Amino acid sequence: MNMSSRGFTLVELIVVILLISIVSAYAASRYIGTGSFSAYAAQEQAISVIRQLQVYRMQSNTTNSANPNFELTASGGCLGSSAGCSAAATPQAAESRSDVMRLDGVSVSSTISPIRFDLRGNPLQTNGSALNSVTITFTASGESAVVCINSQGYVSGGSC
Repeated sequence: MNMSSRGFTLVELIVVILLISIVSAYAASRYIGTGSFSAYAAQEQAISVIRQLQVYRMQSNTTNSANPNFELTASGGCLGSSAGCSAAATPQAAESRSDVMRLDGVSVSSTISPIRFDLRGNPLQTNGSALNSVTITFTASGESAVVCINSQGYVSGGSC
């Protein structure tokens, strides 16, 4: 019997479809943009940014806590160092900085802003007095997520 091999096997077709779907899912995620982040994704990113600012402050070893590079601002659509929020007016400008997050479609509010940290990472008011706790709320598309900074500087998701 002489079998001519014209066309593709079922396995080859499935593999090609699978590869195309993986590539298209990756490409689509690049074009969707940061505006599609949920409040919970913003919450996880915020915890990382806040902890990074605390580490920067603890490693700074300066007695002046009024440095805008170590001060946490949480208002409008920006969360990060005061210097970073001033410099990164758009989400695209914020991509080059690791100490700030600015998301389209996500509203950020805080019980106190700006927040300073002492050399142990504890939150302080702008006058230098200690804070009991700080609640930062993210709202996007009808859903909300909360980040808590307690009096000892521990940052966690959820209410205080």
